[in-house]
Amino acid sequence: MLRVAVVGSGPSGVYTAQGLVQQSQVPGVRVDVLDRLPCPYGLVRYGVAPDHEKIKSLQNNLRMVLEDERVRFLGGVRIGPDALPASRLRELYHAVVYCVGAATDRHLGVPGEELPGSWSATEFVSWYSAHPDSAAEGFVLGARSAVVIGVGNVAVDVTRILARGAAELSPTDMPQSALTALAASRVTEISMVGRRGPSQARFTTKELRELGALPDTEVIVDPRELELDPAYIDPAGLPAANRRNVEVLRGWASASPRGAAPRRIRLRFFLRPVELLADQVGEGGRVGSVRFERTVPDGSGGVTGTGRYEDIDAQLVLRSVGYRGVPLDGLPFDARLGTVPHLAGRVMRDGAVAPGEYVAGWIKRGPTGVIGTNRPCAKETVTSLLQDADLLARREVPGDPLVALRAEGLTPVEWAGWQAIERAEAELGASLGRGVVKLPDWAALLAAAARTTRA
Repeated sequence: MLRVAVVGSGPSGVYTAQGLVQQSQVPGVRVDVLDRLPCPYGLVRYGVAPDHEKIKSLQNNLRMVLEDERVRFLGGVRIGPDALPASRLRELYHAVVYCVGAATDRHLGVPGEELPGSWSATEFVSWYSAHPDSAAEGFVLGARSAVVIGVGNVAVDVTRILARGAAELSPTDMPQSALTALAASRVTEISMVGRRGPSQARFTTKELRELGALPDTEVIVDPRELELDPAYIDPAGLPAANRRNVEVLRGWASASPRGAAPRRIRLRFFLRPVELLADQVGEGGRVGSVRFERTVPDGSGGVTGTGRYEDIDAQLVLRSVGYRGVPLDGLPFDARLGTVPHLAGRVMRDGAVAPGEYVAGWIKRGPTGVIGTNRPCAKETVTSLLQDADLLARREVPGDPLVALRAEGLTPVEWAGWQAIERAEAELGASLGRGVVKLPDWAALLAAAARTTRA
């Protein structure tokens, strides 16, 4: 029997587990999918916007893998200092695959970034997704204008959620506290700002078009900013996805202003943030505006500053400028790339393959791609692991790792515990006159998981 631990139950982890049980020629392969959270699915549960029900339905596909008799979900298991050491995990399994993603967000590195009212988009997403680690609140309280810095899909998501009405968000699984706050929001002006041009924006066309379909919301694009981009004037040489983006933006730029919409989304380009300025009128030193420098193309794919500046009012600033991996306990780490050094998924230590240690997902390749990108990434790692399987299986490991984990003082949340959480969220939604509503914190999740018939 080959016992494998997969650390992380997001798409990369579940696709890794799926590949192991479907492709393995080793009799009796068993995979434990461990997660520090008591809930599976990773960013599909806690990163996909609640109004993107079609994407969130991917959970049904992931569920089928985790319900396979050869796969076991063990939630609430932390790996690292003051938890289960990585070295101990390595003793319990023939192989360990780390699929932990990129755990932190990038900063702007400009003065005023730490002012009250300035947040990462990750913090905002965690709040409206009911991530149990989220302790932030009051995002929209007192805000009339918001600036979202970045032009990727996450930036589009948070912009769209800010512009949604309560009637549109109520059918989602958004936690009640976030729904109540957003329903009372007075934010009517939202600027999504990129430092480069429209032809280089990272959002997908489908996401972009959704902004134009929001009720009671007008999307405003200044054609003069678009025309700073040479590829905008003649997009024929662009990749198809970028060309479609330009076509959508061109349509909005040529549309006549409606003027009567309660909310406005302004898409801005060729502006880079240089400082967040405090509100001189309000109390508490909250952010009041963002100072941007006008940029222009430098002829090499980048931009250069012009020395001309513009201030945009904002009592709420959300930065969405990328993610970054963090070092993992007991594993080598490339601080420059934010990834674990590897060879086709095999962890490398001092230039040599570390037997039995593997990576997949963002911690392997960096925070790139969409959910589906994790499939070929996981497949490569699984192929490497199965090539090593004969050698790995020769090492003696204890019996059922779950017995050893419990002996370490851990109380993993098994699949029955997760099902109890699902039932509790359905009951909460029914009590509020809504559909399923996520439980908001660790205490509620663990209390629900405890209400299971499994011993």
